[in-house]
Amino acid sequence: MQRIKLGMMGGGIGAFIGDAHRRGARITNKYDLIGGVFDVDYERSKEFAKYEGISLDRCYATLEDFIKGELALPKEERIEAVSIVTPNNLHYPMAKMLLENGFHLICEKPMTMTVEEAEDLEKIVNETGLTFALLHTYTGYPMVRQIREMVNKGELGDIQRIDAKYYQGWINPIAHGGKISEVWRLNPKAAGVSSCMGDIGVHAFNLIEYTTGLEVTEVLADLSKVVSEVELDLDGTVLIRTNGNAKGVLRSSQMAIGEENNLSIAIYGSKAGVKWSQENPNYLKILSDDKPVQTMKPAHPYNSNFAAISHTMPPGHPEGIYEAIANIYSGAAKQIKGEEIISGEYPTVVDGVRGMKFIHNVVKSSSQNGEWIKL
Repeated sequence: MQRIKLGMMGGGIGAFIGDAHRRGARITNKYDLIGGVFDVDYERSKEFAKYEGISLDRCYATLEDFIKGELALPKEERIEAVSIVTPNNLHYPMAKMLLENGFHLICEKPMTMTVEEAEDLEKIVNETGLTFALLHTYTGYPMVRQIREMVNKGELGDIQRIDAKYYQGWINPIAHGGKISEVWRLNPKAAGVSSCMGDIGVHAFNLIEYTTGLEVTEVLADLSKVVSEVELDLDGTVLIRTNGNAKGVLRSSQMAIGEENNLSIAIYGSKAGVKWSQENPNYLKILSDDKPVQTMKPAHPYNSNFAAISHTMPPGHPEGIYEAIANIYSGAAKQIKGEEIISGEYPTVVDGVRGMKFIHNVVKSSSQNGEWIKL
């Protein structure tokens, strides 16, 4: 099989997200990482390339050098797709330049800093026909995909209530310990208008729309900085209205002391309900009025075809976040190669636009003392 030649922007020494992308890409066996700009410091970038066994000829000092160097090569030798794993403020300028020069993209979220930037990327993707995959990681879990299929088939009935939660606690000691300036996610110039909602709340938002097929049409938000020294929100609650009958609530915090990566969703329909948690991703709870609580797990014949193609191990062998990322990379690879894909195999530029509208409008709602704002 001809693997896709992959490049990477950012993700060098000590970068957790970059490492997660590389592991996910490797699991698919559909990509070879052969070059990129791995660090703003060229010496550190070269150090990383040596560690990864990447030729220094394909380790570039700047994005401009990367594009010039790759386009000078014969087409069959060029990098075809690029992963962007930099801080938020670099996503848009890098993505725009790479798309305009013919590279497919896999980009970390949030996609951009503003709604206008997101809509511009959407326009470029539509004009070029290039693949743009946005790494909303949690859409890659088999049991999340199972929920999506169950909703699509009407197994839950009419959706009546949605609860989504994403709690972390890792910023709590930083905020109270006075090390705020050391974290780029707390700097508006690097992170954008939001920390909590922009970094993790948007995952819960995406999960709502991905699993239910509904669109959030209005939001009412109450966000908190928690500590006065921080400029961005670290905690918040959002009421949501959808284009169906369902209403719901989205809760998110980076200050929930002791919490690790507690993303969960509960969807209640007229026939049944479901509950799923990222910290125990192999277990999907099915609730109803006339049966005991049921538990579904990956790799069993009772799952949908979409869930079935999304597991990598036999029943009882735990899968996790790297495999979820791999599923998104795999979907993008199929699209790049012109193969048929199932709707939802990877989040698209459209999801990126939706996410930016969510982030900016919850910030606007909270700043206006909790007014309902249309997306």
